[in-house]
Amino acid sequence: MSLVLSPIVAHANAVWIDVRTEAEHRQSHIDGDPLIPHTRIVAQVTERFPDKDTEINLYCRSGNRAGKAKAALERAGYTNVENKGSLAEARQERGL
Repeated sequence: MSLVLSPIVAHANAVWIDVRTEAEHRQSHIDGDPLIPHTRIVAQVTERFPDKDTEINLYCRSGNRAGKAKAALERAGYTNVENKGSLAEARQERGL
């Protein structure tokens, strides 16, 4: 018998990361999401989330820095990384 995770369980394990600056994060953020500026993304993600198959969702102000962070993580071997765009889009997708 094989175990199949439902989409709800899989979604619950996703990591959401704010890749903006500390100043932007202080102005507005999603409670519980770690702040890892895009310039430090690889070092901090490999330390905090060593499983390269971790579902990682990135967002910033417009999606530009999240795209740079996504590319850096993919170069580091991460296989399940998504650019979710802006903070507002991340909130909307999650119903916050």
